[in-house]
Amino acid sequence: MYRGSNIVSLDEKNRLAIPKKLRTKLFEESTNLIITAHPEKCLLLYSSSEWMPIEKKLMSLSSFDKRISALQRLLVGYAEEISQDKAGRILLSQPLKDFASIGRNVIILGQGSHFEIWDKNLWDENVEQSIGNISLESIEELGGFSL
Repeated sequence: MYRGSNIVSLDEKNRLAIPKKLRTKLFEESTNLIITAHPEKCLLLYSSSEWMPIEKKLMSLSSFDKRISALQRLLVGYAEEISQDKAGRILLSQPLKDFASIGRNVIILGQGSHFEIWDKNLWDENVEQSIGNISLESIEELGGFSL
């Protein structure tokens, strides 16, 4: 399970240094990773083993439904298989970098089965908006849940 957050910097060649503690976990499961776009304008980073069932399920759905087709285009269309270099960095392609408006400072967030990669400034804005919208009482699925 991936959890926690790390702030890192993108270098001038669009390489992102994955922190060692995350890198060890990610590459234990697979030598290759899948990175793709998310509708909320961040990137998703999966081990190949976690990604393949998602892609298979997504592509088994009808592309005649415009919502499903749009999601297929986004998630599968932007998906790239990547690997780390000798220094533990991954390369962000220009289309993915542009999609997520990623600048120099990046935050990597563990989300259980995968990581989200956000431009740090966009993440900060997103957090501020999200906190104002969270009302645990109104989320039916959390019935009886407390922190």
